[in-house]
Amino acid sequence: MNATVARQFYALMKPRVIQLIVFCALIGMVLAVPGLPSWPEVRVALLACLGIWLVAGAAAAFNCLVEKGIDAKMRRTAWRPTAKGELSDRQTLVFSATLCALGSWLLYAWVNPLTMWLTLATFVGYAVIYTVILKPLTPQNIVIGGASGAMPPVLGWAALRGDVGPEALILFLIIFLWTPPHFWALALYRVEDYRKSGLPMLPVTHGNEFTRLQILLYTIVLFAACLMPFAYGMSSWTYLVAALALSAGFIGYGFRLWREYSDALARKTFRFSLIHLSVLFAALLLDHYLPF
Repeated sequence: MNATVARQFYALMKPRVIQLIVFCALIGMVLAVPGLPSWPEVRVALLACLGIWLVAGAAAAFNCLVEKGIDAKMRRTAWRPTAKGELSDRQTLVFSATLCALGSWLLYAWVNPLTMWLTLATFVGYAVIYTVILKPLTPQNIVIGGASGAMPPVLGWAALRGDVGPEALILFLIIFLWTPPHFWALALYRVEDYRKSGLPMLPVTHGNEFTRLQILLYTIVLFAACLMPFAYGMSSWTYLVAALALSAGFIGYGFRLWREYSDALARKTFRFSLIHLSVLFAALLLDHYLPF
């Protein structure tokens, strides 16, 4: 395999998205272990990250295969190797199946069966239920399908604890509620792409104004969810300060977007949503190891 083909296969894995997935899974692992982890726990965490990365990459590749026709119509995704015809359906399917099988085996043999089954269920939820069924059929695709995207911290927790605790479910809830305003902000300024693709995204089916209101409402509900780690005793004041500042920022963007729309502001809202989730989880990580 030459370097160009290798890069094309790697692009199918949506590496930037997977980085965030593995990071969120890692947060779940860290919070599952009181204090500093032992070497055996570090080893399990590294293997779990690798297994989750492989299965997530498999789901992304399968998504590229299923949506190659849609991707070709959208400026944001037309560069993907499947959309351009640089990789065949067979190559993509074999690549996805290989990654999924390898990652599942690694999780089952070296982490624990629960993590493997949860990760495999996430693969099915994203690659099949969301991509094949929900996304082309309902404008609530992002809301319902967001359950798969919210699973990484649950997978991380299960890898280190062998169960699914309430702490993991709180992290799941935060990502679940974060997903709709994150994607709808993108859909607002890419609405013509989605209209051409035929996908029933909320701005296409219900309009710009309705979508902007939904973004604002979700940022308010998300604010409440972001307070739960502190309220439940998972975190201390360090996290709370970060959660308050980030949530205020996201609500502020949502409010401005609701009052007066522009593509530029929608782009800023989308970019801030990425900062919001990354810094929020980084604050959880920092808070976990601070002595106060």
